[in-house]
Amino acid sequence: MEANLAELLTRAGLEEPGKTALSEADTGRSMTWADLDELARRVAQGLFDAGLVAGMRVMIVAGNRIEAVAAYLGTLRAGMVAVPVDPAVSTGELLRTLVDSGARLVVCDGAAVTTVRAAVQGLGEALVAARREESSRPRIVTVGTTVLPGERGWDHLVMGAGHPVPVRPDGESLAALLYTSGASGRPRAAMLTHRALLANVEQVASATQPMLHGRDVVLGVLPLHHSYGLGAVLGQVLRQHARLVLVDGFAAEASLDLIEDEAITVAPVAPRALDAWLLVPALEERMGPLRLVLSGSAALGHDVAEEFTRRTGLPVHQGYGLTECGPVVTSTLVGEEPASTGSVGRPLPGVGLRLVDDRGEPPVEGDPGQILVHGPQLFSGYWPEGRGGPDADGWWNTGDVGLLDGAGELHLVDRVSDVVVVSGFQVFPTEVEEVIAELADVGAVAVVGVDDDRTGEAVVAYVTHAADADLPDPDELEARVRRHCEARLAGFKVPAVVRVIDDLPRTATGKIQRGRLRAEARGRESGLLR
Repeated sequence: MEANLAELLTRAGLEEPGKTALSEADTGRSMTWADLDELARRVAQGLFDAGLVAGMRVMIVAGNRIEAVAAYLGTLRAGMVAVPVDPAVSTGELLRTLVDSGARLVVCDGAAVTTVRAAVQGLGEALVAARREESSRPRIVTVGTTVLPGERGWDHLVMGAGHPVPVRPDGESLAALLYTSGASGRPRAAMLTHRALLANVEQVASATQPMLHGRDVVLGVLPLHHSYGLGAVLGQVLRQHARLVLVDGFAAEASLDLIEDEAITVAPVAPRALDAWLLVPALEERMGPLRLVLSGSAALGHDVAEEFTRRTGLPVHQGYGLTECGPVVTSTLVGEEPASTGSVGRPLPGVGLRLVDDRGEPPVEGDPGQILVHGPQLFSGYWPEGRGGPDADGWWNTGDVGLLDGAGELHLVDRVSDVVVVSGFQVFPTEVEEVIAELADVGAVAVVGVDDDRTGEAVVAYVTHAADADLPDPDELEARVRRHCEARLAGFKVPAVVRVIDDLPRTATGKIQRGRLRAEARGRESGLLR
């Protein structure tokens, strides 16, 4: 059994050396498993040559490209800690991440190099101002772009011909720091060991219907800085020796062309990809050899899944996961019977799952409860002290609320932190959102809570116009939403405020950023925003 995730690459290189492992959709470049194994070895050697040692952090700020995969696996092979970061990150946020992680080297591509340089420069100035040694300022390695004095190019990093210092395998060694906002809204780094990542790879591979097999060609559009793309997708590609077609950014028509041209068989996507595909005429003729569609990272509307299946004949399999869980917890690929409508599936083999109420007791049958997870795939707490991890018995509270039906399938309700308490009564935002989404004039909706002197909290709904809605007056849409809610919901659940906006703030994988909406709602309540 492997103790270092990169050993999956070693095995693939030995067992199927000439098979294509990675392809880049934009450039046409490709790499076999043997070549990728050698490139990761050279990355590890280059990191050692740069003076890094096991346990040091290596930040990777790059899009979906071969070098990003090699940098990740080479870092792990060297016994160092990978810190993947969104290349669209702002300079200020990247600076905070550099300080928090203590990264000693940053690998970046052309899309992120300007931001990386500014953040590293800012860190250097801060060190000087604090009269600290500037030697701790991280080095920059650029990929496919110019190299400034003091930096290294990718080719320089991987030019060493020697063999890296052997790293003693240790499953409990830290493998990656993955930044996630979680319930707090402030990015924190989940500490994931090789044990956790490898355990989840095996759990997903042990599902009743495996996510993929060695003959599959996988659409690699999910960002490799996100746990879904990095842990679930790349992890299974490594495990099964499948082929991953890397795509840097999603476009509906281009992705469908790619499915046909590259004979894609498995498409793991975020829900917004399905929304976009449904707008494409003759979608059913564009699926090529696609056999499996997987949706994750954010909630998928029942109507979207049903419409996609009706038009294409392909079921949409869903799952539930969190960065802290490696990431996959449940999947509709688990179990002999098809999952029920609205379910995110059953727990993966080896994953424990139970619900508790506010007192830590099992909820009354049929009532929702807070979701607790147990198993070897769990993270080790948040960087650097390890706080917030599993309890003494190995259970971790996800902060999500769900229901378990008689078949053991999980149905998500909401996040604990998103629940709005109005005059002592709980309001689940998803319940209000589902009612508002019934209106054809509404494109998207998000519900949050804001402090209220009279009721404790009040419900605030943010809505966007449907793409084909002919409603130029936002006041009219607000009125329609309010009337519809008053007819369908109890009085305390009716939004006190309805705001029509152009678009909802979302993460790279399409998840609504409720924290930003809550901040905006609080700002308006306090009079700071108009």
